[in-house]
Amino acid sequence: MTLWRLEWLRLLRTKRLAALIGVYVFFGVIGPVIARYLGEIVERFGGGDVTIEFPDPVPADGFAQFVSNASQVGVLVAVAVAAGALTIDALPEMSIFLRTRVRAASRIVLPRFVVSVAAIGGAYLLGLLAAWYETVVLLGGVPIGGLVAGLVYGVLYLAFAVAVVAAIGSRLRSVIGTVGLSVVVLLVTPIVGVVDAIGRWLPSHLVSAQVALAQDAAITDYLGAAAVTVLAI
Repeated sequence: MTLWRLEWLRLLRTKRLAALIGVYVFFGVIGPVIARYLGEIVERFGGGDVTIEFPDPVPADGFAQFVSNASQVGVLVAVAVAAGALTIDALPEMSIFLRTRVRAASRIVLPRFVVSVAAIGGAYLLGLLAAWYETVVLLGGVPIGGLVAGLVYGVLYLAFAVAVVAAIGSRLRSVIGTVGLSVVVLLVTPIVGVVDAIGRWLPSHLVSAQVALAQDAAITDYLGAAAVTVLAI
């Protein structure tokens, strides 16, 4: 059995792939619904004494709800799944077994990295398709070109998140520690990006691409951040 097949079976048999798909598809389905009926939801649960006026929802609002949840809960689940695979020394017996049978550590890390990115990116794709369908039904159509470009940028950011996990997991022996430190790094990045001159070059800038490209943003607005992200990976 190759290490590539081993990683794929690990995702399937531990239900990690199912968890990833479930989280992203759930937010893909529920996001546009919340955007469409936000006013009614607030009115029902906010009491009758206060009236809050919301602007009419547009297609980009459906994607905004999806991206907001996917970039928080979705990324947290993705980091946890990736850490389980990429914290190589978390299980010393397995680590010794693998390290004594390969010539280079990259032969251990690469299958785990690629399979993790493929699984997380695939789950994001399914969630996005669910969000696109619900958005079209409830809010109206969106530009297909912007949708696809946003998908590419979104998956690229997720690949960066997995790369962060791989870098940290290569130094730590605890999955929980890898998850915690990876989340801290991913949270600090957008804080640094508050300065616009810096932020538009950071990987975290790619998170907003899915929503912005559903409106009037240009695909080229994110090329700089994409190039930096590829180099960082």
